[in-house]
This record gives sequence, structure tokens and C-alpha cells, in this order.
Amino acid sequence: MTLQQLKYVVAVADTRNITEAAKRVFISQPSLTASIQELENEMNIVIFNRSNKGVTITNEGDEFLSYARQVLEQASLLEDRYKGGAGGNTIFSVSCQHYSFAVNAFVDVIREFGGDSYDFTLRETQTNEIIDDVAKMKSEVGVLYLCGKNEKVLRKLLKKSNLVFEPLFSTPLHVFLSVRNPLAQKERISLSDLSPYPYLTYEQGDFNSFYYAEEPLTAIDFDCPRNIKVRDRATLFNLLIGLNGYTICSGVISTELNGQNIIARPLAVSDQMTVGVVTRKGVPLSRYGTAYISAIRRYCM
Repeated sequence: MTLQQLKYVVAVADTRNITEAAKRVFISQPSLTASIQELENEMNIVIFNRSNKGVTITNEGDEFLSYARQVLEQASLLEDRYKGGAGGNTIFSVSCQHYSFAVNAFVDVIREFGGDSYDFTLRETQTNEIIDDVAKMKSEVGVLYLCGKNEKVLRKLLKKSNLVFEPLFSTPLHVFLSVRNPLAQKERISLSDLSPYPYLTYEQGDFNSFYYAEEPLTAIDFDCPRNIKVRDRATLFNLLIGLNGYTICSGVISTELNGQNIIARPLAVSDQMTVGVVTRKGVPLSRYGTAYISAIRRYCM
């Protein structure tokens, strides 16, 4: 087993396509396939099921990949420590809920470390996938929130996945809305004020319980007759403007990334949310991970 073989299986797992994976790691498709088969034979496991429809990961392959990513991360740390980061391709991944400050921090890391060659990934994704990505070393850092409603369940899940949650900041709940929304004139917004307007929330796929919701208050927590689920932040902001919609959030927003048309107003409830970073327990952060967490703290202050 070699580090190169581990890089090959991770590339296939990320792309779910042998041809695309071969392009990513700069070898021919037959050579990639042969190398993975040699690894599977050596380890006496089947990592991938192959069919005309593509590649799927087996259960034992899923477990193997979590170890493979950890080995590659540790190898990267060794190179950073003893080679000063010279040579090789800079690799770093983050999985986060839909926070503009998480994007700002990611930009700062690329500006600091990107250089002439890098392979960075930012996944704005669903809550369950964030936990899964960090647990399986697809991402070094995750960003999500805890509140009174979800904390017990999510902390249990994080512990089961050998992950730790480090708080960044705690904040009362806020409402994001368009500057053209009539509620923008209010200094503080009540839940009853929101009833005439559509509530925009992030869709969570198969994990659609309120424990995984990206919003600390769900539509069933208050009188909310209009609810629109979306998958990405750009769509949500477009609907905030186009339909006078709103969403409930931390209140931290980047005018640099999102412009002047979206504003935050305090919500008249006693609930709070704590945004934090999720990392793998016992695994040292790379210099990119350390720089990212420092950057995200700056944007949240």
C-alpha cells in the first residue's frame, strides 16, 4: 500500500467516476484501475462496486476511505512540518452551513497559502453531510450551529463520530430580509410580524428533522403558513428580495459578498444559537485549518 494508491481511491470516491478521477491524479484510466485493484487485493477488501452506471462505495470501502483520508492528512502535516510546504499541491477542504463569514475566511486562506498550485474545496451543504464529511476526512473543518433544540442530539452524533465542537460565538436570533421589505423599518421584529411573508429555509434532504435544520426556529415552531425550501444561498437571497421573504439566522452577514440589499434585524425571542467549528478528535490541524479558524473568528467578532 502506498500514499499514491490512497490518493487514487480518494479521487475516485470524490468524483464517483474513474475517468474523472484519472484526470484529477494525472494518470491513465487503465493505470488507475489497476492500481486500485492491486490495493483491494492487498487489503483483501472491495472498496468500490463498478457498473455501467458508475462507481459506488461499499460499506467496507467507506470505512477504509475514512482511514485513508486520515493517513493522507497526516502525511500532509509531515510535509508541512519538514518541507515547509514547498512543492506538492496545496489541499484543503471545508464543509459548512450557509454562512457568508465562512466564505470570507476561506478566501483569506486561499490568498495566504494558494500560491501557483492548490486544490481547495468549500462545500456549503446540509448539516448531516457536514458531520459526515469531517468524520470521513473529506473536510478538515466543518462549520455549524448548536441551540437548545438540537444541541443534545447533535453533540451525541458528534461524539459518536469522534468529532469535537469548538464554539466561535453565541448570538440572539436575527432575521435576514430585503431592505425593501416593510419590516426593514423596524428595529426589532416579532414572530407575529413575520406571518404575512414567506419563510425561506434550507432543505435537508433525507435528514429533514428539526435537529438538522439550519434555522434555529422551524416553520412548525410558530405560525408560519408560507414556507419555501431552497438548496443554495444565492437562491435564498434572490427570493428574499423578489418575494419579500425572510430567514432566521445568526445575523452575521458580509456586505462585501452579499451587497447592501440584505440586512439583519434582531428577532424578539429569547432563544440563542452558538456557531462553531467541528474537527476530528485527536487529529492536529494543518496550517490551513489553523489559519481558517483564525480567519473565521475575525469575521465573527
